[in-house]
Amino acid sequence: MAGWTGTILRVNLTNGTVKKEALDMEAAKKYLGCRGLGVYYYMKEVKAGVDPLGPENNLIFAAGVLTGTMGSSTGRYEVVTRAPLTGTLAGSNSGGYWGPELKYAGYDMIIFEGESSKPVYLNIYNEKAELCDASDLWGKSVPETTAALLA
Repeated sequence: MAGWTGTILRVNLTNGTVKKEALDMEAAKKYLGCRGLGVYYYMKEVKAGVDPLGPENNLIFAAGVLTGTMGSSTGRYEVVTRAPLTGTLAGSNSGGYWGPELKYAGYDMIIFEGESSKPVYLNIYNEKAELCDASDLWGKSVPETTAALLA
């Protein structure tokens, strides 16, 4: 369907795997926006009442059908998870370059699940996605980390 890449990137932090899977196109047709699709996947995959800071809680970054197109205000994406303060479903919408870049990289959504035993970061470059060791970045400031990642 036009507007979708048809691909989700699933990142399992517990076992260190990154895999591509097909987007549920029926759900994509039903929930066009990034919030609707993100909430659909969250409700489908995460049990009610999980610890918001526990490994059973997913963190979902979702782009909508128009994200990355030339339309007005289409640089949006949604982050969906369970809020630590209230324990309820939480969504946060943001704009800028990140949402379109997610689509340009070939993904409609990234689902982070589990818990890593060491510091890692997700690197997506030239259609390759991988978890990388971030031990050398741990404790650095944002400018120092940014400089190290761009070097």
